Amino acid sequence: MYEWHKQVQKIVDGIDRCIANRDDDSLTLSAIAKENGYSEFYMTHKFKELAGISFREYLCKRRLAFALIDIRDTSKSILEIAVDYGFSSHEAFCRSFKAAYGIPPSTYRARPRPVMLRTRLITFDRYLLGLGEIGMVKSSKEIKIYFVSIPAHKFLHIKNYESNGYFDFWEKQDAIPGMDCDTICGLLDSIKGKLDGDDSVIGQFSGQIMARIYEDGKSAEAYGVRLPADYDGEIPAQMLMMDVPQAEYLVFEHGSFDYEQEGATVGEKLHAAIAAFDFGSTDYVPDNSAGRLAYFYFDPERYMKRVLPVKHK
Repeated sequence: MYEWHKQVQKIVDGIDRCIANRDDDSLTLSAIAKENGYSEFYMTHKFKELAGISFREYLCKRRLAFALIDIRDTSKSILEIAVDYGFSSHEAFCRSFKAAYGIPPSTYRARPRPVMLRTRLITFDRYLLGLGEIGMVKSSKEIKIYFVSIPAHKFLHIKNYESNGYFDFWEKQDAIPGMDCDTICGLLDSIKGKLDGDDSVIGQFSGQIMARIYEDGKSAEAYGVRLPADYDGEIPAQMLMMDVPQAEYLVFEHGSFDYEQEGATVGEKLHAAIAAFDFGSTDYVPDNSAGRLAYFYFDPERYMKRVLPVKHK
């Protein structure tokens, strides 16, 4: 079963590459089944079993996700975009776009608003599957510790007072209609102007981060995106927008790492560095007062880092 998870993940990653490269010949069910050594029937059945969505439906939704970004960020005609992403006509594309996002592409282009993109499936995750790390690897990257002043910005998010960690957060959120991981991450993916990540990355959680929001006598885990202080776009009904003033933070940052081999180990290193840090030799102390936030970044190709609120003594 685990090998099939890995195989579907390979197919999913290949779909995105083919869409980005406009390689329609490799995007047919028969071509992908043949390339991976399966019958069309078997691959269709197993894909839906793991993904909860048919192969054809997933492919259509991913094409539309790529197309939406082109409508939002380029001056290409809607017909040109429709052809680029394999739709038979302008009308067929507009019908599919409106069915997926509840708005015609021309209206969306005139005034973009958050819509739920089909995020890239992650069917193979060693931690979600309970497999842990593949051996223990000692990272060659040192943890960097530094103070930084972060300019004023906004934080668009959902929050949960009862969760404990990333996986528990989403387990609890998935039980709330309209607050599940696919819906929230899809909406956040469609928003332009995120301060972290890359707007051109299609439906892959770019710029999305965990946070802890401190309030009077309590705190909540949160998930969202940082946006410019002057952001004035539409706010999804199930989300909250928070104004975050310029403030001081202490950053514990580990460089790029191999997620499968080092994910848990790097997390433990960060926790150990935070626990061992001596504020006595600095001009700062931790600041968990109401209105402060701590951010957690997890991007294996770049870094894992914790950004903790501090204040001058």
